[in-house]
Amino acid sequence: MTFSLGIVGAGQFSGQFAKLFLAHPGVSDVYVTDLLPERAGQLAAAEGLTGTFPSYEAMLESAAVDAVAIFTQRWTHGPLVVQGLNAGKHVYSAVPMAITTEEIAAVIDTVKATGLTYMMGETSQYNPATVHARNQIAEGAFGRIFYAEGDYVHDMDLGFYEAYQYSGGENWRATASYPPLLYPTHSVGGVLGAWQTHAVSVSAIGVVDERGDGVFDKEVSQFGNDFSNATALFEVAGGGSFRTNEFRRVGYPSHIRESRFRFFGTEASMEQLATVALWQDRNGVEDISELLEPKPTMSPDDPSLQHIAPDLRAAFTSGSALVHDRSRLPREFDNLHNGHEGSHHFLVDDFVTAVNTRTLPSVNAWVAARYTLPGIIAHESALRGGARLEIPDFGDAPEA
Repeated sequence: MTFSLGIVGAGQFSGQFAKLFLAHPGVSDVYVTDLLPERAGQLAAAEGLTGTFPSYEAMLESAAVDAVAIFTQRWTHGPLVVQGLNAGKHVYSAVPMAITTEEIAAVIDTVKATGLTYMMGETSQYNPATVHARNQIAEGAFGRIFYAEGDYVHDMDLGFYEAYQYSGGENWRATASYPPLLYPTHSVGGVLGAWQTHAVSVSAIGVVDERGDGVFDKEVSQFGNDFSNATALFEVAGGGSFRTNEFRRVGYPSHIRESRFRFFGTEASMEQLATVALWQDRNGVEDISELLEPKPTMSPDDPSLQHIAPDLRAAFTSGSALVHDRSRLPREFDNLHNGHEGSHHFLVDDFVTAVNTRTLPSVNAWVAARYTLPGIIAHESALRGGARLEIPDFGDAPEA
């Protein structure tokens, strides 16, 4: 069984996924559309895609497309997802799910009403540290988990300026000021992707930027935002807490590891830094770095990455780690590029499998809400000086 897919947005990220979707045996044809038609044409030609559409609306009207994969600007996803589902298309969306509680509710309501597949492509779901922690939690190795930490530490100077200039045009500074806590899913999802709970309240602090270059400037920002760094402390259901950091001005080698995690339980703990990961219990410390280290599958100098800032290319070249179970993946992926610490292959396969078998994907709408909504409420807390706020919950996914 196969289905056809339409890529929405032909930017720096979507091309890597277009190649994987096209190679998957569960996908027949792959089309693309972009607000800049020349970019859509270039991507279609470069990857040998089936064709292009002049607009998202034209793609949704076409019977030739069964599903869409949305890779547009991060604040646009919610309404585009609802539009796609209402047009009868299954939807894969890049992160975040949406940027307001109301948009998240609309996605969930539309998934319920249409019965179609929705998946958010959160890369931390298959971050090696999250995978290993998930496995260890399932085996009871931590004892009772009571605290965790998730960081997304990506300095603006390491590729983000170029990325925003590419996507934002002349007005790029207005969008480069995107609030860090509204892009929470790498840090939150990496924690909750292992620890099966959800956040119920939060207190957060934002740090006002001082660079003075027009980025994170309230007068320039499309979002009225001047926070470049933010920290949030979440209370979780069942007892315990986790802390996340969203840093955009930070002296840290983001190109080596931009997402990192720590988990603490009553019997053992696990900590990950830029170049080392450790498993610890009362008996001592075990270096598990090799288990979690993806091996690159392509060179950062590969011609397909020439339009991507050099400091961002590592995110597109990582292969799989020893902790990844590749036995479930199609053999067509064996020699293809991977990215974001080995997650891309698994995310594509999750969505294709869910659509073709009509089962819930790993990061379905209800899971996506639990990865996204905590950050939205955390940003509100930061705007209110750290006030502790309750986080609404949309519950678990309904049983099939």
